[in-house]
Amino acid sequence: MDEGRSRGKYTLEFKQEAVRQVKAGRAASVVAKTLGMPKASLTNWVRAAAKGQLGLTADGKAAPMVTPEQAEIARLRAEVARLRMERDIGKKSRGVLCAGRVARYAWIRSMKRRWPITLMCEVLQVSPSGYFSWAASQGQAGNGRRRSHSDEALLAHMRAIHEQMRGEYGWPRMHKELLARGVRVGKERVRLLMQQHGIRAKGKRKFVVTTDSSHQLPVAPDLVQRRFTPAAPNRVWTGDITYLPTDEGWLYLAAVLDLHSRQVVGWSLQPHMHSTLVKDALLMACFRRKPTAGLIFHSDRGAQYCSRDFQDTLQAWGIRSSMSRKGNCWDNAPTESLWGRLKTACVHGRRFATQDQARQVVMNWIAFYNHSRLHSALGYLSPMQFEQRWLAAQQKSAA
Repeated sequence: MDEGRSRGKYTLEFKQEAVRQVKAGRAASVVAKTLGMPKASLTNWVRAAAKGQLGLTADGKAAPMVTPEQAEIARLRAEVARLRMERDIGKKSRGVLCAGRVARYAWIRSMKRRWPITLMCEVLQVSPSGYFSWAASQGQAGNGRRRSHSDEALLAHMRAIHEQMRGEYGWPRMHKELLARGVRVGKERVRLLMQQHGIRAKGKRKFVVTTDSSHQLPVAPDLVQRRFTPAAPNRVWTGDITYLPTDEGWLYLAAVLDLHSRQVVGWSLQPHMHSTLVKDALLMACFRRKPTAGLIFHSDRGAQYCSRDFQDTLQAWGIRSSMSRKGNCWDNAPTESLWGRLKTACVHGRRFATQDQARQVVMNWIAFYNHSRLHSALGYLSPMQFEQRWLAAQQKSAA
């Protein structure tokens, strides 16, 4: 593959995320290795971002809109690079994995210039906070007491996290994020500092029912019965529709959520609410995940989900249809919760001039939600982290 084509696969979102990680304090060499890209390219992006030219073409014009397909290619590229690194770490550390925790910490320290510390901690099944605590104790002298962080240092960390996580974290997630980054601090201290300095999560708004179930189409029984914790991926998916106002008219978003990891596995953004909206979101999920027959797809009783076109698509993939009771949002609570987070982060208090602008913001947030946002129902892991750990545990038990 020639260099020009290789460069074309790096979308604007991919470049912005790589630059953000460098600006957040990670070494450019580590970021480049994690994302599976040349360090020289990353250095050029950082320079362009500093000049305000990262989103411009060579002639100084705005870069073209990134399509969902291009964004997905960029996400898969980063995911493949990460999986390769996990494989390499696993090969090098086979003996260490059977050793004690201290031996794992020592191995991580010896390899920290080769691979990201957080990734090695994940593969070796130790917490980053535990490693950094051990490393700090190894570097102590004299009385052996650990120095605590000053309020000013903690506030700098918290404000950076608040900005990077788009103002979505209250004190419980903030505390977990600090520990994951190696900052040892008590949860009560985090709560008080956030309260004293006005660092707070964006508030949610009241739920509004938008489902149109006034139709004569067949309705499926509720196969989920509010059991929202399936034992494995691709056992139960949920779907729903929400809307985003723009100056060009309404933009409708259909999403498919895998309940095992709460990961958004499919989505579609269109200026209408026809059955193709939900069908396209389902097909994206099916093509990406390739589920086996027997998967349950749970939704409300909206006409789009009851339509013959959508039901035929479910049947073609061997998927069983399940639907909530009429007017009961709690029967599809995980997806409604997703909408609450999305609208709090992207819609409330914001005006979109165009549908393309809204589409770009939503796609960026979905990537952030899947890869970075800590989820309380997943033990304060992101959906991607949770699923990767589950897969690693399955591979280990099968070995």
